[in-house]
Amino acid sequence: MDKLYNVTDAFTMVHPITLIKGKNAKVWDNNDQCYIDFLGGIGVLNFGHCHPHIVTAIINQTQSLIHYAYNAAAHTPYQTFMPRLCELIPISGELSGMLTNSGAEATENAIKIARLKTKRTGVVAFDGGFHGRTLAAVNLNGKVAPYKRGLGPLAGSVYHIPFPSPDNEISDQQAIDALSRLFEVETDINNIGAIIAEPIQGEGGFQLMSTSFAQYLRAFCDDHGILLIMDEIQSGYGRTGSPFAFSHLGIEPDMILLGKSIAGGLPLGAVVGKASVINGLPKGSLGGTYSGNPVACAAANATIDIMQEDDVWVSAKHYAQVIETSIAQWQTEDVSPWLYGLTGIGAMRGIELRHVEYGSHPNVMTHILTQARKRGLLLMPSGKHRHIIRLLPPLTIEPETLQAGLDILRDVLRTIPDQNPADWS
Repeated sequence: MDKLYNVTDAFTMVHPITLIKGKNAKVWDNNDQCYIDFLGGIGVLNFGHCHPHIVTAIINQTQSLIHYAYNAAAHTPYQTFMPRLCELIPISGELSGMLTNSGAEATENAIKIARLKTKRTGVVAFDGGFHGRTLAAVNLNGKVAPYKRGLGPLAGSVYHIPFPSPDNEISDQQAIDALSRLFEVETDINNIGAIIAEPIQGEGGFQLMSTSFAQYLRAFCDDHGILLIMDEIQSGYGRTGSPFAFSHLGIEPDMILLGKSIAGGLPLGAVVGKASVINGLPKGSLGGTYSGNPVACAAANATIDIMQEDDVWVSAKHYAQVIETSIAQWQTEDVSPWLYGLTGIGAMRGIELRHVEYGSHPNVMTHILTQARKRGLLLMPSGKHRHIIRLLPPLTIEPETLQAGLDILRDVLRTIPDQNPADWS
């Protein structure tokens, strides 16, 4: 009997298509159908598919050294990239860091660093947050289904509090009260080594952390010897229209987590922070076979080159302005009773779907994803109720392609039935 070989059915596939190529903001499937890509590999392609400078860097590196484990021997791409990355990050003083295979692995290592440095095991995270799918990282996620369901007890002492944002109904005071209750009822504050947060939640619906709460949190961590970790895996590398999203909050974290767009589509992540935090750890406590692979580092160096070009930021600003103007115009035109408004900031925006009578319902998103794909536009859902469209096109998207994608989205919004989606067949 012949064996059958399948990909596990544990994956949830947003779009049932098979892609074969991509160029900047467009992709093509195996039927040569072209799509405008508004999800960018879930935030991995801030500078587009197959950016020529990144492709050239990859090709050149593969002709000299494809791999060496940095734990075994140093290599030039890693040594070149790390100082450039530290220089790019707006945290005062001396910085240090390590490269990882992914954002989730960056999260795991940051928690290890926090434990080693503070000698405390507890971590505070936020409702709606997402920090990865590996076993320690998944416990930080502020959502059970589908990430924690069926896993049983999870590692580590993790506590969650509400995420205050101008994009939701959670106030600073609610979050502060929850933090206070945590240390009155759940655990001793001296057990907490780190607080981890996304400056703008990705999976949570592109919700920007309240600026005043972020500043309260920075002072709180300073007062109690707690490390503040900012997860910029999705929001970093220009996604908001600025290199890093925490700059919008007027704070500096102790550590920053990076991934997704850091290497133009190749697997790479990073933990970077104050040298006083990252250095002085036990020898051999950090590392990994593929962490900081030479080819990925070469792509990451090319990505920094792109970020230093003025054209990228002009394009990002144009993109942000077009999104804001378009959604405001659609609301004026009453394009759909489901169009509630925008979340996020700058070029990292979500479109919230909420009906004044029916509220939010996942059937609405399913309708939009399907109809948009049929018309040649790929979108990504997010939010607690799967009710926020996550806009993740490359910041380098051509103006005419951006407009074409928005025209499709506007037309799809007009097709949503103005009736209770729970009753849809």
